[in-house]
Amino acid sequence: MPLTEADRKLLLEHSRCVLERTARGQSIPILENAPAAIQVFCGAFVTLRPSHGELRGCMGRVLATAPLFQTVADCTVDAARHDPRFSPVMPHELAAIGIEISVLSAIEAARPEAVEVGRHGLIISLGARRGLLLPQVPVQWGWERERFLNETCLKAGLPWEAWRHGAQIQVFTAEVFAEPHLTADEFAPAVAQSNSETG
Repeated sequence: MPLTEADRKLLLEHSRCVLERTARGQSIPILENAPAAIQVFCGAFVTLRPSHGELRGCMGRVLATAPLFQTVADCTVDAARHDPRFSPVMPHELAAIGIEISVLSAIEAARPEAVEVGRHGLIISLGARRGLLLPQVPVQWGWERERFLNETCLKAGLPWEAWRHGAQIQVFTAEVFAEPHLTADEFAPAVAQSNSETG
């Protein structure tokens, strides 16, 4: 079931509180009396971007191991402190950073021709290597299906077109929403890490 506007607002507010406390080295708040919709177990990603659009952190959990509100809190901490591509977020950056949340559907196996740009996120894996790109990434970069598949292979550390040669393809959808003071047009694509995973 899609989240209501009230559910989205609460998740964004909780993520903002967690981000600010994390950056200041303070304890993480517990969300009391969470609505039933955000207590459902599902995966999620949290993306941090300054107002000028550059990625500042993107971390997520693919597997549904905790209630959504807790997953969002955990991913916010990970994006702020543990994304290996960036230094930890500092207090002076907080006012300029916007938060985007992607709530993931269940993961399903798929054939290459079934992948829909703009609808599906991708996970491509072979052996111990796995790469994930969120559904908004190919749209923001203007990729067609094959480029999306190829780029996800590269994200996994696999050869270009490994999806043609035995790599497993999985898809998911995502409900994506962001803080209102930053529009989607201002966001550079999130190229994220899972359990925890960049997006």
